[in-house]
Amino acid sequence: MDKSGRGFKSFRTLLAVASITFPVLITFTLIHQNSVFDLVHGFNDLAARAHNASNIVLKQGTQNAITTNVVHEGAQNASIHEFQNATVKTGGEKDHNVIPDTAPVGPKNNSSEDGENVLSLSTTITISKDKLLDGLLVSSFDEASCFSRYQSYLYRKSSSHKPSEYLISKLRKYEHIHRSCGPSTKFYNKIMRKGTKFSKNDVSTKCKYLVWTAANGLGNRIVTLVSAFLYAILTDRVLLVKFGTDMSGLFCEPFPDSSWLLPRSFPYWKDQKHIETYENILNNFKVNSSQVLLPPFLILNLQHSHDRHNNFFHCDGSQDLLQKISVLILRSDQYFVPSLFMIPLFKEELSKMFPQKDTVFHHLGRYLLHPSNEAWEIIRKIYEAHLAKANERIGLQIRLFNTHRPPHQTVINQIVSCTLQHKLLPDFNAQKSVASPLKKTSKVVLVASLFSQYGEKLKTMYQANRTVTREVIRVYQPSHEERQKSNDDMHNIKAWTEIYLLSLCDALVTSTKSTFGYVAHSLGGLKPWILQRAYNETIPDPPCRHAKSMEPCFHYPPKYDCRANSTVDFTSLFHHMKHCEDVSGGLKLVPVIHNVALFCGRVVSDQTGFTILNEWYWRKAIVDIIQSEKHGLSTETRTRYMHYSISLWQTSIVESRNSEGLPILLLHYLEACNN
Repeated sequence: MDKSGRGFKSFRTLLAVASITFPVLITFTLIHQNSVFDLVHGFNDLAARAHNASNIVLKQGTQNAITTNVVHEGAQNASIHEFQNATVKTGGEKDHNVIPDTAPVGPKNNSSEDGENVLSLSTTITISKDKLLDGLLVSSFDEASCFSRYQSYLYRKSSSHKPSEYLISKLRKYEHIHRSCGPSTKFYNKIMRKGTKFSKNDVSTKCKYLVWTAANGLGNRIVTLVSAFLYAILTDRVLLVKFGTDMSGLFCEPFPDSSWLLPRSFPYWKDQKHIETYENILNNFKVNSSQVLLPPFLILNLQHSHDRHNNFFHCDGSQDLLQKISVLILRSDQYFVPSLFMIPLFKEELSKMFPQKDTVFHHLGRYLLHPSNEAWEIIRKIYEAHLAKANERIGLQIRLFNTHRPPHQTVINQIVSCTLQHKLLPDFNAQKSVASPLKKTSKVVLVASLFSQYGEKLKTMYQANRTVTREVIRVYQPSHEERQKSNDDMHNIKAWTEIYLLSLCDALVTSTKSTFGYVAHSLGGLKPWILQRAYNETIPDPPCRHAKSMEPCFHYPPKYDCRANSTVDFTSLFHHMKHCEDVSGGLKLVPVIHNVALFCGRVVSDQTGFTILNEWYWRKAIVDIIQSEKHGLSTETRTRYMHYSISLWQTSIVESRNSEGLPILLLHYLEACNN
């Protein structure tokens, strides 16, 4: 009875409290019913401010801010908004009142036509993805230290080539290795302090290094830099670059929380004469491998002038040897990435990193090569002043190898022939009519050349003649140095800014065998029109050829088949390699040919070791390979192979690749399925 009484009293108390608090809650809600909506409205205002960046103007030091109208992808008018002040105040002080991931600043971000300033979550995510190049970059850098890293996406179209998740994971892994083993870490200091006296018993083999050194012009240096970076990723080495004063102001630091610059305290900064070379080690290794003592430091010379031992770099035996060296000092002037695809040890990794084989430089270059603030300021100002307002930007890069008697007029005629033939530029109106008004659309031609004649001639031609399309054609040439100055810092910064500006164009026409042009089109993800080399006054026919891929050309590739111990044309072994358009003996990575992929998808190996092929696909494969131009087969040889294939069509079982009766080209075709 006592318990029932206490329970009843508790209930009465609870009821009394509820009767008091409920009206209070109702009253409070009625009074503050707009608070939630005000809160949401506040967030919308914040997003609108980020989206409405037309009022955001850059202040750099004491310079006056400028705003320039630009065109978004050649279609809509927009404003290019300089936004460094949205993320960093003058003097480098961060401004926490803006949202750096969503502030639109360049030609890709148009102001709202209807005045609607609502920034959706999906838009924010898209901008963030574009800013970080679909995951290639990390967001942990101080933006003031390198404006181009997070601004460059605003000046070019989004790439249609997306990096694989595996490549992104490999980049994050590399960043961790670089952070753990880079300059000033205990591992680095211990190895470098002892120099050649270092032995494997002295320190853990956790950290290994690849030291890049410069050779030849800036274009050569950049293609080797990207090649070296890929090699460092594949071999778990830390890439360190030995930059002289002529390169120290070109690039930002690419790796978070560490430096890629080789310290000047490096024991062999100046004198490397006493360091063992890969060539000598390889020769000694062939004589008596058991007696060879591998040094901790080794010079790896892959320059085109040392191509004899380069023939073995891509062999497994050479890679096994190099893996045991703690510090490799690389000398190269070649884009040797295709040779890495020849190495069986790296085959699986590269396939997962680059499902699209022709995107290696495009992805790694955009990750690694960010213009310094000094270079970026030049790039940005030139773009806004001369390129931004055009509906379409055509890049023209001209390199002459015969500088003593340059055929300027012939090259001009060749350029006009190429651009008209492929409708990059409009033809001239022969009627000289002035009645029809000019169109509002325009194109700008960005000319990069050591010689001023090209920009001046093209400008005069389009100023003096109306075009059949009535488009306005403007021509701009930033500089004309007259001769290459490879070790000059101002020359190199001009060259780098022009390379980068070319990469921002919508289409490119480049010169044969020019690494300058390779870097531009690969960064931009473009397949250029390559001018054929002109001799005397004869215009080549055709004047230019369309590149098979956006990858650079490896000018002096190996010709040695490590397994067969004989010379070989590697285009017959790898379906993702072809000869270059501008260097007949060169190699470049290309997209996988569809019919080869289709054929490989129908190859099945049974338990008896025979290769079973569907008859229709087998027939198609034989016809394809016999008719393929890349093998250069004569009509007689093609006919012979066609007759020989009749007997093969009559069976669905063909002996595996050790069969002596199978033509060598077909063996290579089967081999391609495994590469």
